[in-house]
Amino acid sequence: MSLVQKKTTRKKTTQPETGVLVAPSLLSADFARLKDEVQAVEKAGADWLHLDVMDGHFVPNLTFGPILVESLQEHTQLPLDCHLMVSRPEDWIEPFARAGADVITVHAEATFHLDRLIHRIREAGCRAGVSINPGTNLGAVEEVLDQVDLVLIMSVNPGFGGQKFIPSTLDKVKRLASIRGDRSFLIEIDGGISSANAATARAAGVDVLVAGSAIFGAADRAKAIRDIRSKANGNTRSRR
Repeated sequence: MSLVQKKTTRKKTTQPETGVLVAPSLLSADFARLKDEVQAVEKAGADWLHLDVMDGHFVPNLTFGPILVESLQEHTQLPLDCHLMVSRPEDWIEPFARAGADVITVHAEATFHLDRLIHRIREAGCRAGVSINPGTNLGAVEEVLDQVDLVLIMSVNPGFGGQKFIPSTLDKVKRLASIRGDRSFLIEIDGGISSANAATARAAGVDVLVAGSAIFGAADRAKAIRDIRSKANGNTRSRR
C-alpha cells in the first residue's frame, strides 16, 4: 500500500498514571535486523519507539524516511515518536503522518513558521511536538506551549548517537517544568540518557526518557529499560 493510501490507527501516547515513559531510540539499533530489534524492545517493556529522522543538512547525518516508518508500524504496537531533524520540516509532516507516525516533533530552529507547522501536524492526525537544541533558549518555544503535546529538550548536540550527556540542559528542563503550569504537554529529553542520569532528569521534570545505546547496547534490554525506569521513578512521583 502506498504512503498516500495508508491509513493507520493512532496508538495511545499519553502519560500513564504513574511513572516515566521510556522510549528506545532506533538510531542505536542494529539496522541489519531492525524488525527483531523493535520487537525485542517492545517485549522488554518500552513505552514508545523514538525515531531520529536526519537529512544530512539540519544535522550532519542521514538516517531514514517515511518508508521505514510505514514498514515498522506493521510490526509493533508501540507509538512511533518521529523526531524530524530536517531543514525543511514542512515537506515531511504529511508523508510521516501517512506512514504511521503517532507523534511528530519539529525543531524550532528549522522553521520561521512554527505555529503553522504545529497546526499541520495536528491536522494530519498526529500529536505535535517541538524540540530545541542545547544552545537554544526556551523563548523559542514559549509562544506555542499552549498548542503542543510534547516539548523535546536535546541533551546532546543532535546528529549522532552515543554522545555524552550535557548536564546543563537539566536547568532548561527545570525552567520549562516551572512554566508548564496546568498545561498538559509532556517534557521529553534525548541524548546520553541512561540509568546513571535517569533520576536527575526525572527530578528536573522529564516525563519521557529517550535512550539509545543504553538500551540497544545492552545484552539484556528488559533489564536496561527496567533500570532506567526504576531509577527515574525512585526519585519523584508522576505529576499526572
